[in-house]
Amino acid sequence: MTAAALIVIDMINTYEHDDAQLLLPSAEAALPALLQLIEGAREHGVPVIYANDNFGEWRSHHGEILQTALEGPHADLVRPLAPDEKSLFVVKARHSIFYETPLSYLLAQQDIDHVVLCGQVTEQCVLYSALDAHIRHLRVTVPYDAVAHIHRDLADAALRMMERNMGAKVVAADDVDFGACRG
Repeated sequence: MTAAALIVIDMINTYEHDDAQLLLPSAEAALPALLQLIEGAREHGVPVIYANDNFGEWRSHHGEILQTALEGPHADLVRPLAPDEKSLFVVKARHSIFYETPLSYLLAQQDIDHVVLCGQVTEQCVLYSALDAHIRHLRVTVPYDAVAHIHRDLADAALRMMERNMGAKVVAADDVDFGACRG
């Protein structure tokens, strides 16, 4: 049996950036599957780790990032999936959740060898994070209905690349069994 973690990528967001209007419909569509995954992980004691952009605010911490998003125009997308008191939070500055963050160390400390990646953006941060997980010899699952995209064609290609080139398991959120993912 392997130990897994659910990693929620960049969903604590104000959506005040380039391409936000293209991203919003997909983020809204992914929200029910994201909530299902978060609830399922919490129910089975699987760690939920939020890996989130700091939006260039180098003095901010996860509480400030969350508060800013909750005060923003799209708080309705953030509020339902906000971290709880047991959630872990890694602040990132670039596309990959691993780049210059303590995530590798955190996963090793918890003996996690399987990451379930959800969030946004499929063809950017999710793709680069899946690659970085793969090169770290982690098993990767990407629920295709729990990731949001800017460009559908690029997202479809990214999902195919994750599956073919990185050995990622690309499945529906309904097919993620957190009961079988505990260490």
